[in-house]
Amino acid sequence: MKKKSYILFFLFFLTHFQTLGQTLNADFDIEAFMEEMFSFQEGENEEMAQQYENLMQFYFTPLDLNKATADELQSLYSLSPFQIQQLLEYRNNFGPIISIYELQAIPKFDKATIQNILPFVSISSNKKIHPKPLVNRILEEKNAYIMFRARRYLETRKGYTPPDTLGNGRLTQRYLGDPNNYYLRFRSQHINDFSFGFTLDKDSGEQFIWDTSSKRYGFNFLSYHFSLYPDKHWKILTVGDYKAQFGQGLVFGAGFSVGKGSETITTTRRSSSGIRPYTSATEFGYFRGAAATYQFDQFEGSILLSHTPRSASILVPDSLSKSLSSYITSLSQSGYHRTSTEINKKSKAWENNLGANFNYHSINKNFQLGINTLWTRFSQPYKRKERVYNKFEFRGKINHIHSAYFSYNYQNHFFFGEAAISKSKGKGMVLGWMSSLSPEMDFSLLLRRFDRHFHTFYGSSFGENSRAINERGIYLGLNYSITKDLKWSGYFDFFRFPWLKFRTYAPSDGHEWLQRLSFSPKKSLQIYFQIREELKDRNIPIDQSDHLIYQLRGRKRRNYLANLDFKISDSYSIRSRVQWSNFDFNDNKTWGYALVQDINADWDNWRLSTRMAIFDTDDYDNRQYVYEKNVLWAFSIPAYYGQGMRYYFLLQYRPSRRWDFWIRWSRTIYTDRDKISSGLQEVQSNRLSQLNLQVRLRFNK
Repeated sequence: MKKKSYILFFLFFLTHFQTLGQTLNADFDIEAFMEEMFSFQEGENEEMAQQYENLMQFYFTPLDLNKATADELQSLYSLSPFQIQQLLEYRNNFGPIISIYELQAIPKFDKATIQNILPFVSISSNKKIHPKPLVNRILEEKNAYIMFRARRYLETRKGYTPPDTLGNGRLTQRYLGDPNNYYLRFRSQHINDFSFGFTLDKDSGEQFIWDTSSKRYGFNFLSYHFSLYPDKHWKILTVGDYKAQFGQGLVFGAGFSVGKGSETITTTRRSSSGIRPYTSATEFGYFRGAAATYQFDQFEGSILLSHTPRSASILVPDSLSKSLSSYITSLSQSGYHRTSTEINKKSKAWENNLGANFNYHSINKNFQLGINTLWTRFSQPYKRKERVYNKFEFRGKINHIHSAYFSYNYQNHFFFGEAAISKSKGKGMVLGWMSSLSPEMDFSLLLRRFDRHFHTFYGSSFGENSRAINERGIYLGLNYSITKDLKWSGYFDFFRFPWLKFRTYAPSDGHEWLQRLSFSPKKSLQIYFQIREELKDRNIPIDQSDHLIYQLRGRKRRNYLANLDFKISDSYSIRSRVQWSNFDFNDNKTWGYALVQDINADWDNWRLSTRMAIFDTDDYDNRQYVYEKNVLWAFSIPAYYGQGMRYYFLLQYRPSRRWDFWIRWSRTIYTDRDKISSGLQEVQSNRLSQLNLQVRLRFNK
C-alpha cells in the first residue's frame, strides 16, 4: 500500500509541480536570507558576526529531514509548530522522505516555506558508506575549499601616521602594523562523516610577525578543528576549537539565535544542536580542547575539556600591596592587538573549562529532559574595578553553573524551559510555550528571570540584555495569516532590571513592541511595513537636572520601516527601503531617517549588487542600521549617523565550478563634518572608503 502511495505521489508531482523544480534549482542567496532574518538590529558587533557564522554552519551542514527531531526542525527558525507537526506526521504515515519535492504535499508547506528551509536541509540514506580511508575522503571531498580575503580602508587613519612627541620626550602610540586585514580559511567536510579546517586572521593595524614572546605567529589569530562523526553511538569526536548548545542557552548557548525581530514566534526558543566545530575569527566565546558525544538508545551524554587563552589586563601588585599575587582587572573581547598596550594583553590569562551534558529523549522524540554542568577556572583571580552598578558581577577565580532543562512536543504545541544556578547561588530561569492555535495563527509566550548575581560565561538565552543577568521579563508573540498573501506579526515584551545598570543608577523597567504587516501577491513582489517601539530608563545628566543626584527618566525610541522587494526578471531585482526613527528623552525629541535603494543583477557567471543610501540623523540615538551584502563569510551592518550618503558595489565572478572571485568597494561621504571618528581611528576627511578582495578555490568540483 505504501509503495502504491509513492507511485501515485510522484505521478502527481510530475504532472503538477514542474515549476517547483525550477524554483528549487535556483541558487540560494544567503545574503538576502540574512537581510530578512536581521531586519532590525541594534548595531554591528562581534556577537552578530558570530551569529552570521553560525547560520553559515547550518548552510554548509544541512539538517537531515528523515532523522531530524521536532527540536532540531525548530532550530531552522522558518517552520511553525503546526508545520513541524505536519511534517512529523507525514514522515510517520508514509515513511522516509525520498525527494525534496514531497514537501509540497504537506499541509501549509507552500513554495515560500520550502524555499526558506531548502538551503538548510538534506535528504540522505540511513546507512553510512565509507569505502575509502579517512585521509582519502578528506582530500577528495567535493565540499573542500580554501579562501583568502584582503580588506583595507583607503583613507589614512591617525594610527598609521608618524607619532607625535610629548612634552616629556615620549612618542605617542601608533598602530605597529599595516592597515591591511588578511583572512585565510580552509575547510573540508562531509555531513555525518568528518569536518577539518582552520581559520587565520590578521586585523588592520596588527603586525604580521613571528614573535613567540607575545604569542604572535604570523597571523594574529588561529582557529582550528578536526571532528569525526563515527557511528550511531559516537555522534561526534572533536579536537581543537568548538562550541556547544544545550537546553535554552543558560549554560551552553553558542547556537544560532536571532532574538527579537520580525520573526516573532520561532526565535524565542533555543534548540539543542549539541557540539559543533568553531570556525569563526571572533576571538572569544569558544572552547579549545576536546569534546565528545555518545548516544545509547534514548540516552545521550557529552563531555568537554577546554584550555583557552584569554586577552586580559593583568595587575601585578608592588611590594607595599596587601595582595601578593597578580590578578585580572578586565578581559578583552575586541580581538585587536595593534598597539603595544593591546599586545601586552594578548594571551596573558588562561581559562580552563570542564563541562558535561546528559539528556534523555522519548522513543518518539517528542520529550527531552537534560542536565548541564560547567566548571570554569581562570589562571589568576578576576577582580574587576568595583562600581555601584557592577557590584554583583563575577569576581574570583572559579565559577561553576548547573542547570536542568526540558522540551515537550504535543501535537501543535511546544513546551520548553531551563533552570540554572551558579556558584554565587544566583539563579536563572526560562519557561516558554510555542503553539499553532490554528493553521493561520501562531503564538508564543516566554517568561524569564535572571538574578543580579547569576553568572554564566557561555550562556546566550533569550532576553533584553546581551547577557543573562539582572533581568525579569515576559514576552508574547503572535503571527497571523490574514490571507494567503497578507500576513501580520507582532510581539510585546515587558522587562524589569531589579539592580542598577550602566547609565541607569536605580532599578528600572521598560517595554518593547513590534508590529509588522507583509504583503506578497506574487513571488516576484514583497512589501512590508514595520513599527517598533522601545522604552527604557536612563540617567538624566546632572547638568540637566535640578538635583545633585542621578535621576531616571524613560527614553522612548520608535523605528519605522517600509520595504519593497521586486524581481523584475530572472536577471534583475530591486529593493527600495525607507526607514526613520524618533528619540524622546528628557523633553527633547530628535529624528533620523535613511533612504536606501538596491539594484541587483545576475548574468550567467556574474553577480552584481549595488546600493545607494542617503541619511540624516539629529544625533547618535537616531542612527540607522541597514544590513549590507558582502563577500562570502563577511558580515556588515554599518551605522548611518549624521548627514551624508553611502554606496557600495559588490561583484562576484565564477569562471568555473572551482573558482569564485569577489570585489567590493564601499564609500561613506559626510556633509556635516570634515573629520571622521576619533583617537587612532580618526580620519582627516569627510569620506571613508573600503576595498574588499576575495578568492575561493574548491578543490574537487
